[in-house]
Amino acid sequence: MSKINITETVLRDANQSLIATRMAFDEFAPILSEMDEAGYYSLECWGGATFDSCLRYLNEDPWERLKNIKDVVKKTPLQMLLRGQNILGYKHYPDDVVTNFVKMSVYYGMDIIRIFDALNDFRNIEVAMKETKKQGAHAQGTIVYTVSPIHDLDNYAKLAKDLENMGADSICIKDMAGLIMPQTAYDLVKSIKSVTKLPVFLHSHSTNGLAEMSYLKAAEAGVDGIDCAISAFSSGTAQPPTESMHFALLASGFETSLKDKKLKKINDFFKPIRANFLASGVMDPKVLTPQPEALTYQIPGGMLSNMISQLKAQNSIEKLDEVLAEVPKVREDLGYPPLVTPMSQMVGTQATVNVLTGERYKMILKEVKAYCKGEYGKAPGEINEELMKKALGDDVPVTGRYADTLEPVFEKTREELKELTTRDQDVLSYLLFPQITEDFLKNRKNHPSEEQLKEETNTITI
Repeated sequence: MSKINITETVLRDANQSLIATRMAFDEFAPILSEMDEAGYYSLECWGGATFDSCLRYLNEDPWERLKNIKDVVKKTPLQMLLRGQNILGYKHYPDDVVTNFVKMSVYYGMDIIRIFDALNDFRNIEVAMKETKKQGAHAQGTIVYTVSPIHDLDNYAKLAKDLENMGADSICIKDMAGLIMPQTAYDLVKSIKSVTKLPVFLHSHSTNGLAEMSYLKAAEAGVDGIDCAISAFSSGTAQPPTESMHFALLASGFETSLKDKKLKKINDFFKPIRANFLASGVMDPKVLTPQPEALTYQIPGGMLSNMISQLKAQNSIEKLDEVLAEVPKVREDLGYPPLVTPMSQMVGTQATVNVLTGERYKMILKEVKAYCKGEYGKAPGEINEELMKKALGDDVPVTGRYADTLEPVFEKTREELKELTTRDQDVLSYLLFPQITEDFLKNRKNHPSEEQLKEETNTITI
């Protein structure tokens, strides 16, 4: 009997996808010990938008949040999502910031780090991968899944082999837009399994109503693990329900190691939390049902809503169809980047500008210029020649790894912040989100808790 490992996402991706990462530590703390006993492969509980949200909205130190989870969860590995050279921010950071961030993450209790690059340019994940392994944690190399004329099974199999050669401990297929069809999931897992012996995991979203079917087909193809969310925080833009997948897999002859009674307790705990977020309006019922429009436009739900709000702000909502028709053209011009942050925002906004100005690339976004210059990495395909000339002018594109052009900043920033903090983890927070971290640290300095005073005297140097 084959075993399918199940990663629980309620503490990170489901929380992020359904309620914009607004679940505070104190809200889920009482159920952590039960989650630790449920038989999960891992608990995804950190990374993604959790770091930003803790500082910006929840008045929590993200490092303390991770430590507090690890203090309770002793048996089940903790997992996080890391955007390679972007870490958790929105630009590329120097290597010293990446290595120090990974060190501190493992020190605070992270066991599995899922590392990806938006363009599948693996030069942008190699530093994070090496440091993860150096620190003794599990480095999960990630392939961002998308649909385009240049992305096919051979392309993805090659990427999988590249990850194995880089020293990945496992491989994740990251289907952030929920686009993967059931048969494609089967074929893709088979294709990757034919070139590597590494465990293969599939991550998807129920956005388009496909994920449960795709998960089952992937299981038939030999996938080693899938991401699910406890049913109270599942489906829609989140992951398929943990319990439903567990029972479906058992009925199909697979093993999951999950314990039915524990799952029931966990879900009963989260039901009132879900009800509170629905009542407050933080959870919008619209995100709970499939929106298969993305299968027609190949545009993730968040990207579509962003374009609609941009057009409404310009009193031009009647031009939505024009913009939707322009999106695939812009994406082709840019060499078919996967529509994941930050590329989805970049492509969608440029398409909107093209339509509203009445002339393609009359105005080119500064982010698109930076992309053309190579600051985000190597485009998957060829960028349109005319667009390159228009975007760069006399500038010379970066052909090497962009991070190689960045000076180290960690020690310098530590010195600059010495009056505000002596903790390296605070320096890392500041480097990722300067303004909100500065406000957070000033507030903590003025109103320290007993735990913070104790932590301040127990400075960690990495």
